[in-house]
Amino acid sequence: MAALLKHVRPALQTESLKTHLALDRVAAAAVRSPSALPAFPRATMDGYALRAMDSFGASAGLPAYLTLVGEVPMGRAVQITVGPGEAAIVHTGGMIPDGTDAVVMIENTQVSREGEIEVVKAVAVGENVLKIGEDVRAGDQVLPAGHWLRPQDVGGLQALGITEIQVVKRPRVAILATGDEVVPPDQPAGPGQVRDINSYTVDGLVRRSGGEPVHCGIIRDNFEALSAATRSALIENDALVLSAGSSVSVRDLTSRVIDGLGEPGILVHGVAVKPGKPTILAAAQGKPILGLPGNPVSAMIIADLFLTPALYHLMGCTNPPRRGWLRARLARNLDSEAGREDYVPARLEERDGDLWAEPVFGKSNLIFTLVHAHGVIKIPMNASGIAEGEWVDVRL
Repeated sequence: MAALLKHVRPALQTESLKTHLALDRVAAAAVRSPSALPAFPRATMDGYALRAMDSFGASAGLPAYLTLVGEVPMGRAVQITVGPGEAAIVHTGGMIPDGTDAVVMIENTQVSREGEIEVVKAVAVGENVLKIGEDVRAGDQVLPAGHWLRPQDVGGLQALGITEIQVVKRPRVAILATGDEVVPPDQPAGPGQVRDINSYTVDGLVRRSGGEPVHCGIIRDNFEALSAATRSALIENDALVLSAGSSVSVRDLTSRVIDGLGEPGILVHGVAVKPGKPTILAAAQGKPILGLPGNPVSAMIIADLFLTPALYHLMGCTNPPRRGWLRARLARNLDSEAGREDYVPARLEERDGDLWAEPVFGKSNLIFTLVHAHGVIKIPMNASGIAEGEWVDVRL
């Protein structure tokens, strides 16, 4: 992967978006807070605002008696001041009156008589109170450039009144299917023909990874036609994915076509991964190019392993969303060949308090092998197999 990324230039354009529409986008520049948050001292509990020192030593047997001087209204500035031996009613999120430095929870008080409360548990200075700027200070960097925007990030920006943000434009990913036998999904598949699956699994991965898929059609096994289509697709887009045609064979047009797109061309032809060995990783014009195997399972696994990180790199993303790895126990023995990574589709089941990975066996040209799976078991490169009951890593 490193061999590919060093030839990819993350230099995409930016655009301004309403913050509430910026979920799963990448911040184009660092964002700084225009103000402190909270902007005023706030109560974190329903109770009474007071001077902490007036509660010191208070207990159920020897309560502290305080005079009530009013109630703090929600959503408005405080009009009262609390002095020694006094307290004011406050609600969660309400402003703390001048003269107070703590809030005693209502559960630790009781009304002794009208206008007076008993405090039966002491509070410390600052207890149950948010200070001005405790969350964010004015001028603080709240998001770095390259940050992948999550739901909590969107909410945090709105809390600061930041309703627009500069984000990196979605990288456009050209998707080309190749092969005389491939037909569009909306057409009947005749003898010897198959419907195009890979373009649409890649489309979904591109969208999930923050990119914009651009379907460039199905190109027949013709060097001139494929060469013209790839040149046009690479000029107009930020990345190029070709499906099928990557096998090392006499009919392999993809590698010759890619080598004609510019320097450095093909970097890797064949990876130590099963399924997906005949993968092509290439670059030209500072853009990533990926030649996928034709089998749907291989194509999707390879696109997830190599295309996804390439897109994050293109966007300058510093905190890519975690794809979700988990640990599970293997439900049956799995063989493997040392010297390559194997990825085996699996269903996840809970048994006796443990999570178990049940392999879903099927050849790599059977897409429903993945449809019936929750993820893929990773068998490390130097393992010769994994025994039933051992713990394995599963990529969701």
